[in-house]
Amino acid sequence: MNHRLLRSAVVLATACFALPALADGQGIVLKGGTVHTGTGTKIDNGVVVLGTDGKILSVGTTVPTGAYKVVDCTGKVVTAGFVDYATQLGVVEVSLEKSTRDGDGGGDDVRAAFRVSDGFNPNSAVIPIQRTGGITSAVVAPSGGFVKGQSAWIDLHGPGAFARVAKAPVAMHVGLGQGTMGSRGATVLALRELYDDVAFYAKNRKKFDVGQSRKLAASRLDLEALSLTVGGTVPVVFHVDRASDIRTALQLAKELNLRPIIHGGAEAWMVKGELAAGKVPVVLDSMANLPQSFDALGTREDNAAVLAAAGVPVVLSVFDTHNARNVRQMAGNAVRGGMDWNAALAAVTTNPAAAAGMADYGTLEKGKIANVVVWSGDPFELSTHVDAMYIGSVEVSLANRQSALFKKYRKLPRRGAPAKYDEIDTDMPE
Repeated sequence: MNHRLLRSAVVLATACFALPALADGQGIVLKGGTVHTGTGTKIDNGVVVLGTDGKILSVGTTVPTGAYKVVDCTGKVVTAGFVDYATQLGVVEVSLEKSTRDGDGGGDDVRAAFRVSDGFNPNSAVIPIQRTGGITSAVVAPSGGFVKGQSAWIDLHGPGAFARVAKAPVAMHVGLGQGTMGSRGATVLALRELYDDVAFYAKNRKKFDVGQSRKLAASRLDLEALSLTVGGTVPVVFHVDRASDIRTALQLAKELNLRPIIHGGAEAWMVKGELAAGKVPVVLDSMANLPQSFDALGTREDNAAVLAAAGVPVVLSVFDTHNARNVRQMAGNAVRGGMDWNAALAAVTTNPAAAAGMADYGTLEKGKIANVVVWSGDPFELSTHVDAMYIGSVEVSLANRQSALFKKYRKLPRRGAPAKYDEIDTDMPE
């Protein structure tokens, strides 16, 4: 690449995104909008008050007195910030460039000790782009291997950076299904052996440390990481699509005392009764309407609607890091497929937060984290855009590398005039 073009790209990606601080240490009042609290309540002409401590002070219809910055949201819609539960934000910059991919633990099939948060880049240029779709938080998940490793929860804004890790680990990720360890039976056998060794290691730690125990199926750090999942302290996300594999995951979770989450779930509608009985969250793509593999022959476009109606906690995801901002389209498509509007809102706010154990997120209630989005209209409509975003009460710029490039090249030079690649416009739009 021409060195001047490369320098331009680097400047655009890293140097020109300024995030405004909370104005003069004041709280913020969002008044006059239609407020969807995420608890099933809609407030017309609502008022949401954001405190200087990064939390919501109140939600109702009364405008408080005092030193607040008042924002008129009349004619607009206010919701909690959206969450995509299945991304690699901050660990994948360019998918086809190996040096920018840090989401794969590499090496052994068992990578339980791998923490995706260790390679997280809070200044990734991919992150600000996702905020334009109302995404204020995301789960960053590991990839590759049988036991893939540990995911993390990020907020898409942090002190001095585009984002920050708010919680790690969020979950342990395990692949089941055809091809994981050769065959389905071999995969289940390997998982049982692993957890047998977890129990053995817990009872024989001292002997293991001095080399007086039998050989174990994983390293010390992997076994210690897996031990956190026993009893449900850290949930296990099973990457499965086929109905029989989902049932196997549920049976294993019961047998090994794990707290399961289903990732993919193309045929989850076939197992809706078991999933609902256990209140097992299912992370799925509501746009999937054709099978992408033999494990997903039963794919149907109303999967999310069927599961939600049965009482299953549905979590919607794009399953595409660079397009996580389109999760609102997943919700809109789920509504088109028969899902209740409020259930679709929960699927991108409340449910992913609950699945990740982030009880302070996902709804607009007093004391909750003040991750709030002001929309120009119904957030599930394609014509709607984000008017304002607040993460931890801080108003966050929606400027990003794409908007910078649009502004830079909106007015092209006259034909025949030389392009000036060194002149980078750093005046970012708000």
